[in-house]
Amino acid sequence: MRFGLFIPQGWRHDLVDIDPAEQWAVMKGLAEHADAGAWESIWVYDHFHTVPVASEEATHEAWTLMSAFAVTTSRVRLGQMCTCMGYRNPAYLAKVAATIDVISGGRTEMGIGGGWYEHEWRAYGYDFPTAGTRLSMLREGVDIMKQAWTTGSATLDGKHYQVDGAIVRPLPLQDGGIPFWIAGGGEKVTLKIAAQYASYTNFAGDPEEFDHKSSILRGHCEALGTDFDSIVRSSNYNVVIAETQAEVDERIEAIRTRVTPYLGEKTDAFIAEYTDGALAVGTPDQIIERLTDMQSRGMTYGIFYFPEAAYDRSGIELFERTVLPALS
Repeated sequence: MRFGLFIPQGWRHDLVDIDPAEQWAVMKGLAEHADAGAWESIWVYDHFHTVPVASEEATHEAWTLMSAFAVTTSRVRLGQMCTCMGYRNPAYLAKVAATIDVISGGRTEMGIGGGWYEHEWRAYGYDFPTAGTRLSMLREGVDIMKQAWTTGSATLDGKHYQVDGAIVRPLPLQDGGIPFWIAGGGEKVTLKIAAQYASYTNFAGDPEEFDHKSSILRGHCEALGTDFDSIVRSSNYNVVIAETQAEVDERIEAIRTRVTPYLGEKTDAFIAEYTDGALAVGTPDQIIERLTDMQSRGMTYGIFYFPEAAYDRSGIELFERTVLPALS
């Protein structure tokens, strides 16, 4: 299994009580820690407002962070899970990503999806198109980016995007362009786009749902004549790890205490993400057993989020000592 680490950027209220002037130092320090260790990649979310409550707490912008990480790390690959297609013109996004690929020495990944956070869309003046429209935008945008990274220019007279000889130079350093991670499990459209364009997918981490989505993806690959086995299937996991269940429970309560002033009545639903069958919550042996099962199902790349990372690295360090070597 391959391993990626989410860097806290505020979106999930994971930088609260840290002075905004100090938050970049925290993010940079965690990125450097990953870069010096066994993690293959680091990741951020592409969001503007916090969840599950749109508060005034900081949420740092994803592609700005990508550029900063490109110059403060030297080894780890750099991704977003995932960029919202509707937030940026795709030719412009292709240009930004290609520039960061050059700065980073060819370490950029393109996580891309249709987007879902309605409050955010409307607040930033993007309206909120139907799911069908957002996925149609995704298809056109991926086409434009693929052209840009392989030929240096893009032309498309689409329903949503019109570009006419948009020059994207320099090209990314990576042969064939920046790898696409098509994120989401939409069975009729998203997984079909993944079958056509993706080097990686990212969908459900639940065993049964993962099996189902994998079957749908395989069917699209067969219909399109693409190679299902060449597409890496990944999932995201929230992690709370400790040597004993009692310590796990203590860590979850510490998270609850920290976020309750900001989330109010939505705290219980937020904490449920770490208690209701979460595969990467528990002792090292429990987590290894569950992820080994996922690996046997074809999930060979996990991206892991530690809600306490900005305040306490001991969970990350325990995961590094126990889970990474057991599954790498």
